[in-house]
Amino acid sequence: MSVEWDKLFSEQAMNIKPSPIRELLQYTKKPGVISFAGGNPDPLAFPVAEFASAAIVLGRNGMDVLQYGATDGYGPLKDFLAEWMAGRMGRVTNYDEMLITTGSQQGMDLLCAALIDKGDAILVEDPTYPGAIHTMRNRGASFITVPCDKDGMIADLLPEKIEEARKSGVKIKFIYTIVNFQNPSGAVLSGERRKKLLEIAEKYDLLIFEDDPYGHLRYEGEHEPTIFSMDNSNRVVFACSFSKILAPGARVAWIVGSPEIIKKMTLVKQGADLCTSVVTQALVAEYCVKGHLDGFLPKIVSHYAKKCQGMAEVFAKHLPKDAEYAVPRGGFFFWVKIPGVDSKELFMKGIERGVAFVNGPAFFANGGGEDCIRACFTFARPDDLEEGAKRLAQAIGDMKAK
Repeated sequence: MSVEWDKLFSEQAMNIKPSPIRELLQYTKKPGVISFAGGNPDPLAFPVAEFASAAIVLGRNGMDVLQYGATDGYGPLKDFLAEWMAGRMGRVTNYDEMLITTGSQQGMDLLCAALIDKGDAILVEDPTYPGAIHTMRNRGASFITVPCDKDGMIADLLPEKIEEARKSGVKIKFIYTIVNFQNPSGAVLSGERRKKLLEIAEKYDLLIFEDDPYGHLRYEGEHEPTIFSMDNSNRVVFACSFSKILAPGARVAWIVGSPEIIKKMTLVKQGADLCTSVVTQALVAEYCVKGHLDGFLPKIVSHYAKKCQGMAEVFAKHLPKDAEYAVPRGGFFFWVKIPGVDSKELFMKGIERGVAFVNGPAFFANGGGEDCIRACFTFARPDDLEEGAKRLAQAIGDMKAK
């Protein structure tokens, strides 16, 4: 007799859906396809030798590093991050305000586990990161979407949305914003809107989840202050990661917030994985303490800035005149609107032509984005940028010729 799985699966398992981006990535493995799809760093830029040299920590501290570690994180790494991030955070954060996580995705999941009951709402940008939608929805969240423009989430729209939700009995727990070079739009939340967002959160007693995986990758202009650095009421939870500034394979990230929320997240993490790999944390800490991170960042910023400019040039040269996009000032992505074209159909035309991207609907929690695509410029080799743009233009032409 076969197992009747449908009777055994939890409600969450029955309703869980795959990541829309990871579903598309299977097509990028087709021979000859130039991928602008996944938000992958350039492997040719990884600091392999410097990271390998950090393995000296195993010989020096192996008996500690190879043991189980504290759930909240490896002490030397937390010490480094507290000092290294002090300029951005507005101060040196305390030990009990930081949790090391296995990638920023885990931090997001732990925060939702600590805050979200089924049906609770989260205010999110429209569009936003599909991984956030996926994680939050799996924890039972619903979404209230807030449109964005070149200056990020339009904060002035929040009060009406919050009051309307509360009249309907909907409980909102937090505001989620990717503040710098947003995925997918590339927008930067303006300083004025950061202040406005904090004022609104204080007025309505909400938390702000400030997600900043791309903030160190600014190619032009000045850094905006973090919302965390403006906060005097302990309502901002800040997250960052080594995935984009070192290597995603390290799976090391960190999250900072009030001791109350960090403690609850730490307790949830204990039941999930006990602790993030101490070996990996120790390698990352050694790499950072030796000064390699500070030496690497200017190189990677210059490297990606050239690639960003390269995509801007080939898009201007090959995409149709009605394609709408802004050249990002940092991060990984171009967000392109192609009026009159269904991006899901365009994706398959693109695969036929030998180019991949991510179609727009993946980034909208409650629907939308049918005529938009996200193109990542960091992974493709420089010589492939122009050929990929040509193929994308050909696929668009195929669609318009229908």
